[in-house]
Amino acid sequence: MRKTALLLSLLLLAIVAVTVSQRFRLLLWFFGDGQPPALLKAVDEGPDVRWMDDYFIVRVIDPQTFAIGEPRYHQQNFNYLIAGTERAILFDAGPGYRDIRPIAEALTGLPITFVPSHFHFDHVGNEITFERVAVADLPHLRDRAEGDRLQLEWYEHLGSAEGYAAPALQVDEWLHPGAVIDLGGRWLRVLFTPGHTDDSISLLDEAAGLLFSGDFIYPGPLYAFLPNSSLGDYLQGTHTVLAAAADARVFGAHRDAPPGAPEQSLADVRDLKQALEAIQAGALDGSGFYPATYLVSPTIQLLAEPAWLQDWDARYPQFAPGPGESGN
Repeated sequence: MRKTALLLSLLLLAIVAVTVSQRFRLLLWFFGDGQPPALLKAVDEGPDVRWMDDYFIVRVIDPQTFAIGEPRYHQQNFNYLIAGTERAILFDAGPGYRDIRPIAEALTGLPITFVPSHFHFDHVGNEITFERVAVADLPHLRDRAEGDRLQLEWYEHLGSAEGYAAPALQVDEWLHPGAVIDLGGRWLRVLFTPGHTDDSISLLDEAAGLLFSGDFIYPGPLYAFLPNSSLGDYLQGTHTVLAAAADARVFGAHRDAPPGAPEQSLADVRDLKQALEAIQAGALDGSGFYPATYLVSPTIQLLAEPAWLQDWDARYPQFAPGPGESGN
């Protein structure tokens, strides 16, 4: 009897160990069936938004800055065309369900460089190719690139959930954290804002007071339980943003509901920082088991792994702001 109980206990432990080690692949299997969901019904997007066709919408943020939305895609993606006088950046390109290039080219005649905020399938455009691509200059990406060709891995792409194969990016420009991109009369600072993934970046236009945050922050549930997510990285990212920006309108890559583009402020980043610090200190409880849901503010929730699986070590502490620069 004892032998049977011991064997059953060992079997249960083995099942738990395998489940924990393979939890990300199990999540992909559970949440995706290998094909994109059907398109959502088009709704009224308000007077400030223009439908470009039956799929893409555009909101003009200023004469050189455009939010390109995909409101009929179930993740409600928003991508940003940011132009200077000499060239433009396309920050994110959606899942490639429809080709975003004709929309971007209709908004500017300047040469466009594609910059993914991170490498998840709903941001890299997948089978869409761009004449020029720039990505975050991080050691683990540089070490992997062969002749500036970067093959994305499953854990950083996750496209199998909707049937997208991980693409390879031919990198023309490596963007070091803290570097400034000159668009011609307009400058964007590259902020390393990991947490959602360990390669996430945001772009800050200090002069215009605009922060393009990708999946680092947006209204709704923030995902911090994915294969290369980390709460320690997320906390570092909040310090970086608050140290770099005195004031800014924050435009994220998703929205929770129509109409128009998702817009927040640095107050939301401060709320996120305070929530992360409270979680780390054990002063903020989450609901549910996997993922655990933490309330950041009335408009933001943080979905994280349970406390015993949370990682509070930053992968690249060398990219954190220096002493006295961490922001409030």
